[in-house]
Amino acid sequence: MKRSLTLTAIGLVMTLTAIGCAQQGPVTDVAATPAVAAPMAGLPARVDNFRLVSSDGYAHELSRLRDASAIVLVMHGVGSPDVAKIAPELAKLQAIYKDKGVEFMMLNSSPGDTREAILADAAKNGITAPILEDDLQLVGGQIGATHVSQAFVIEPKTMKIAYHGPLSAEAIDAVVAGRAPTVASAPVTGAVINFPGRSPAAKAEFAKISYSATIAPMIEQKCVACHQEGGIAPFGFDSYDKVKTFAPMIREAVRTDRMPPWDPDRHIGKFKDDKSLSGEQIKTLINWIEAGAPRGDGPDKLAEVKHVAPEWPLGQPDLIVNIPKYTVPATGVVDYQYPTVANPVKEGRWLKASTAKVSQRQAVHHILSGMIKEGESDKGMESWSTSVGGYTVGMESVVNPKGMGTYVAPGGQIAFQMHYTPYGKEAVSAEQIGLYFYKDGEKPDLMMRELPIVDQFIKIPAGDGAHKEVAYFNFPKDAVLHTTVVHAHYRGTYSKLEIRYPDGKQETILNVPFYDFNWQRMYEYAEPIKIPAGSKVIATYVYDNSKRNPANPDPTKQIVWGDQSFEEMFYTSLRYRWADETAEKQTNYDQLLQKTRLMGMMDDNIDDKLQKSELRAQFAQFAARPGAFDAADVNKDGGLDQPEFDAVLAMIRQARSAQ
Repeated sequence: MKRSLTLTAIGLVMTLTAIGCAQQGPVTDVAATPAVAAPMAGLPARVDNFRLVSSDGYAHELSRLRDASAIVLVMHGVGSPDVAKIAPELAKLQAIYKDKGVEFMMLNSSPGDTREAILADAAKNGITAPILEDDLQLVGGQIGATHVSQAFVIEPKTMKIAYHGPLSAEAIDAVVAGRAPTVASAPVTGAVINFPGRSPAAKAEFAKISYSATIAPMIEQKCVACHQEGGIAPFGFDSYDKVKTFAPMIREAVRTDRMPPWDPDRHIGKFKDDKSLSGEQIKTLINWIEAGAPRGDGPDKLAEVKHVAPEWPLGQPDLIVNIPKYTVPATGVVDYQYPTVANPVKEGRWLKASTAKVSQRQAVHHILSGMIKEGESDKGMESWSTSVGGYTVGMESVVNPKGMGTYVAPGGQIAFQMHYTPYGKEAVSAEQIGLYFYKDGEKPDLMMRELPIVDQFIKIPAGDGAHKEVAYFNFPKDAVLHTTVVHAHYRGTYSKLEIRYPDGKQETILNVPFYDFNWQRMYEYAEPIKIPAGSKVIATYVYDNSKRNPANPDPTKQIVWGDQSFEEMFYTSLRYRWADETAEKQTNYDQLLQKTRLMGMMDDNIDDKLQKSELRAQFAQFAARPGAFDAADVNKDGGLDQPEFDAVLAMIRQARSAQ
């Protein structure tokens, strides 16, 4: 877990930018109103960069395709006979240009088309190209789209629109060859897509959007928490002039969905303290920017109030724990540090919340903590128990839900895992954790638990742009899930979390279409999610180890699990409670949950058995011994179930002990 401030600052600068807004509105029924469109006058010369989520939940960013030989973008509409008509031709062109570096995508700019309907339409028509959801019409509006089935052929290095009209192999060939198509624009037959925001009347209304009454309050609500004096962002939004200066960047950040930094797919799940902008807010902001960001009348509310980040955002802590100082060198790689301090808690207390105060944001990537009982080892994390808080960029505080808490026992030590990042200048790290307890004599009714789903056996091939890994927990008892944190490193690009219920039904409860290493958020469900006993909670990660990933340190290397950011991780932290556990009546269910962790790391086909090909590390070495796997597979079903695997694990541990 880590990152330099330079990259963090860039992301933060785009925080405001990402406030976004579409400039269009509803669309007519694309299956109706067939028409022939004349070439559109004033078509933009280029496509502005964008990032959109496709109907299968993955994010696609245009700028990552600059190494393609050509980009073909085709307008889509659910239920359109025009789409059904061109689908075979599109599939044929995809096959022809598969090995020639041409990228094909479809764009759905019809706000009424749901994700489920788009997926069904794609299946019905045999469409394999990703269908990007442009329900705010930001992209379709900018490129001048008019009709379903309209195709745009784009020159990737300059993002120039070389051709628009019906699908055209001649236009694609020309761009691949580095020349202009013979015909740059042609009429297209198809259903009309309505873009209300392009009308002169709409544009006149956009110029009337009030900075004072609408834009400034929006920025204050969604941006100022970071963009203020002492905040995490590199500059503050403290006046209209500052907002006006950054307006072009704001528009760019919105189109690429970088700001505000909030990664979950808005179509899946609802979360507390949602940092994102609504679709209407996005449209309002972008429309205002594209109208010239007019000042208008009224007071400048951003300038009237001086916003200063509080020293302790949750108020003065009941107890402040000082993490031992560490001098971070200017350059090089710093191994994780594991400092400890004597536990200052003299009598057991129930923790309500914690927050980190970090002075060296450039040098400190993350802080993890854990309690070590009296007399146990302080080496590594093997003996850690209760966390008392931590830090990553964007996640400074952890607050337990009302009536819930974490027990902090007296004595022993508090241990920390410190991930430091040299950034070109020597820095002395002296960080603090503030703790907030229930009052003396008070205690919560329920206990919060926390464990991560990890996969330490990940292996990401060199150059692979979409390598998938999965891991899971088998929940032995009824539980209630409250929060999720997803974490990978530079090559992490996508993550999701699913529940497979005992009846086989599977539900996605978190989808992160584009994982951003700059931000490590904790996502708290608006309504806690019930996990029945016998359910699987499955985490999926996709890694981009290709040259198209601009953050990739070296696409020529195979990557495995490792602490440093140039290595990789698979880490989904869950905060949950056991349904029948209380503060008075505690359980050992965590031990039962952890018992299946290794199985969940290696069982790639998620069948509760480990086939020989799925075994990793020392388990693969065991299976390579003649007859060993067959002997362990007692029921002879071709895989090791949990009891059979437990026997193998005991055998390996016994052999280690003997050595």
